[in-house]
Amino acid sequence: MTSLSQIAWDDTVLPFQLDRSDIRGRVSRLDGVLEKILTQHKYPHPVEALVAEATLLTAMIGQTMKLRWKLSLQIRGDGPIRIIATDYYAPTEDGTPARMRAWASFDAKALSETDVPFSQIGGGYFAILIDQGEGTLPYQGITPIAGGSLSACAETYFAQSEQLPTRFAVTSGRSQLPGEAERWRAGGVMLQHMPKASPLVAKEGEVTEGQLLSASDLLQGDEEENWSRANLLLDTVEEIELIGPQLAPTDLLVRLFHEEGPRVFDAQPVQFGCSCSEDKVRQSLSIYSAKDITHMTTPEGIVTADCQFCGAHYEFDPATLGFEAKKVTGDAE
Repeated sequence: MTSLSQIAWDDTVLPFQLDRSDIRGRVSRLDGVLEKILTQHKYPHPVEALVAEATLLTAMIGQTMKLRWKLSLQIRGDGPIRIIATDYYAPTEDGTPARMRAWASFDAKALSETDVPFSQIGGGYFAILIDQGEGTLPYQGITPIAGGSLSACAETYFAQSEQLPTRFAVTSGRSQLPGEAERWRAGGVMLQHMPKASPLVAKEGEVTEGQLLSASDLLQGDEEENWSRANLLLDTVEEIELIGPQLAPTDLLVRLFHEEGPRVFDAQPVQFGCSCSEDKVRQSLSIYSAKDITHMTTPEGIVTADCQFCGAHYEFDPATLGFEAKKVTGDAE
């Protein structure tokens, strides 16, 4: 039997604010979105764990995007897990769901089932990209892979790039409700100190060149005390409270932060969604020469392409691909 709490809160991001502490945040529960992303790829466990964490982080960060904006999270490393990429497509209209997708690339032979998943990324970078649409230049912020988790990387990103103290508490895994099949669930809380009218600056003399900033470098006085108190309260959260489904996010916020005056806003629903299409794949192949297209052509005389995110399969007549074909078509028109 599915609980009312589960019906109401699965695949949602709930924004909130702690009025007494000048802190904002998001609570997210992912169920069907994560199940769709992970089951269609059948990743090894270390890859699944990191894709789940990255997807949850993307949902909470992406909730702030304006209509029709796109937020992407990219992790690239030199270890067995080479790439993790997620996309959050903000709603096209108020009240409609956001769409999400995710994908990973890895070296199956070098992957260890027993080593800590994060350690198998190796050295590399964690990046957040924001695309505001046609006619604008995408924004990109990058921070090194460090801190022991993707959540820690995201916290460092906000401290470095936005100078906003940020904290994540996340968990994910496979769970099974009575009478139902086992499936993926993830849940998390994001805290972020409210931005000031002008950018926060690190405390004078406390940060040396090349050092990564942290929340303690950006706050002082009452701000630092409020931030520390909120973090201590978040430290008491239990994994079962994060993924539910018996505890509603609103009840969780009251349990954790009732003395901080939590105020919630409209929840944002999310669903799986991919932006691939035959036209977009054809456009991506338009940069290749006829010789390149010949090398891509199968013995059956077709060029095939599969979407890394959703697995959609496309087939093309090689004579219609490449920049030579595009030029001929343009001339004919």
